Amino acid sequence: MSLKMRLARGGAKKRPYYRIVVADSRKPRDGRFIERIGTYNPLLPKDHAERVTLVEDRVKYWLGVGARPSDRVHRFLDAAGILKREPKNNPQKAQPGQKRLDREEAKREAEAKAKEEAEAAAAAEAEAPAEEAAAEEAPAEEPAAEDAPAEEAPAEEAASEEVPAEEAPAEEAPAEDAPAEQADEKKD
Repeated sequence: MSLKMRLARGGAKKRPYYRIVVADSRKPRDGRFIERIGTYNPLLPKDHAERVTLVEDRVKYWLGVGARPSDRVHRFLDAAGILKREPKNNPQKAQPGQKRLDREEAKREAEAKAKEEAEAAAAAEAEAPAEEAAAEEAPAEEPAAEDAPAEEAPAEEAASEEVPAEEAPAEEAPAEDAPAEQADEKKD
């Protein structure tokens, strides 16, 4: 018969309360036990005195007889200073599982893809204003082309002004004659 010091669950649903018992290792968790050696109430704060209670002399007796504590009971005994427990070394304790690693990888790929799409959209938007600017510049060039004939038109106007300027003295001459004729008419 192998003896085990372990927790036996009691209490109501979602309101656990444990008895620390010495039982045959072949018996069920909440089944028949040999002796109750303490209690554990996980609902109390960690610093509360009644969270874990132990009958130390009975615990020492059962340890002397050969009872082996479960891991949780061993922690309680270590905290009480009855039995030294070596901390276990699990370097992979903080490592995420394979499913989580797969989900994170899929999430990173989706974010990278979304970022590339956003950059492509931003590049397309940057090209669209450049095309609009080019479209705006093209009409700006067309008026410049219209301005060129307009510049030629003033040259033509200047040429046409020159021509009338040459004709103007001819017209002025009769205008000069006209006042003379008017003066002749006044004399009469």
